[in-house]
Amino acid sequence: MRIISGTHKGRVVRPGKFFKDRPTTDIAKESLFNILNNQYSIEESNVLDLFTGSGSISYEFASRGASSVLSVDANYKYVEFIKSTARDFSFDNIIAVRSDVFRFVKGVKQQFDFIFADPPFGLNVLDQIPDLIFEHKILTDDGLFILEHPQEFNFSKHPNFKELRKYGRVNFSFFTISYLFFLPRPNTCGNNPADRFF
Repeated sequence: MRIISGTHKGRVVRPGKFFKDRPTTDIAKESLFNILNNQYSIEESNVLDLFTGSGSISYEFASRGASSVLSVDANYKYVEFIKSTARDFSFDNIIAVRSDVFRFVKGVKQQFDFIFADPPFGLNVLDQIPDLIFEHKILTDDGLFILEHPQEFNFSKHPNFKELRKYGRVNFSFFTISYLFFLPRPNTCGNNPADRFF
């Protein structure tokens, strides 16, 4: 697994044998970030990476200049691996948090410019994730939510659905805030750095 572009382009990340989940392929990741680079500004953005796994997407955002990347996973070993990798690569903009993703989203205070979620494909509530994101208003007004999912899921009827991109067996559904469901941005958090997330 490699970092495709940015300050750490070409750096290789090698998760240990304990890592059992399915990482986003390098080809799909490169295609995704080509879209983001052409249509959005990653530099100085705030990113939330849910079901982060090995942290592949987090490293890519961090390498491309994101201001902060919050990586969330329930697996202790995955979170410790991301913390170790962030230290080794001097990614001061990555914070890894061990938490149940659904519980985390319900409690987080910050809004994010990019939210990426790559849940286990066998997760029986995978189809509820878009509603979770938008009901808790954690995406900025002009932000983008990206959900990686199996091909049998179709989110085109969701009110916040924007488009679907397919790369082999990898499917990315893109979501944005619908003007029909526009809600004011919550008050900004205080000056305490810890208040940004909890």
